[in-house]
Amino acid sequence: MTTETLDWADNAEQAVLDAALALAPTLGWNAGMLARAAAKAGLSRGEAMLVLPNGPRDLAALLSARHDHAALAALSGADPAGLKMRERIRQGVEARLDAADADAPAVRRWAGFLSLPHNMPLALRLTWDSADVIWRWAGDTATDENHYSKRAILSGILIATLAIRLSAGREAASAHLAARIDNVMAFEKWKAGIKPGDVARDIAGALGRLRYGRV
Repeated sequence: MTTETLDWADNAEQAVLDAALALAPTLGWNAGMLARAAAKAGLSRGEAMLVLPNGPRDLAALLSARHDHAALAALSGADPAGLKMRERIRQGVEARLDAADADAPAVRRWAGFLSLPHNMPLALRLTWDSADVIWRWAGDTATDENHYSKRAILSGILIATLAIRLSAGREAASAHLAARIDNVMAFEKWKAGIKPGDVARDIAGALGRLRYGRV
């Protein structure tokens, strides 16, 4: 695949995503919305299938990646080396929440789509990826089991705090985040009690609250 083809595909994906952000609040996050967004972006049905072969699932991943990139851009002016780890995590999470909040109406429909049982593996992967972006920005270099445990706990914090941010506002989300960061700092104690199912249950519950606008 040539660079020109890759550039076209990237531009096409982003154009469909731009259109989807305007349509999703009314139409939901589904195949019908994607078809409308692709047409609005000037893509034929075949071109849409080429750049988004998994349909709304690929589009959901694109939105999450866009918000990850926006968070890193917002953090680019900060030097994490000069901050305590608690502050690094706080700033990282808040930057990610700000990015999602900018597209709040569409994010609620995105969350509803991801809360469906068959989309839960995708929801877990996307939340994990966002947690990984934050930990890497914060300077985490763990390669043992701590690498996975840190991302698991931050995944739960990230999605739960997003649900609160979009339903109750910045102040409530910041208070929740401050309390939950204590869990990150008490990492070894927390790690001893973690179970894989706990993270999946927390994320599923937070997505459901996000979908219906509940804290």
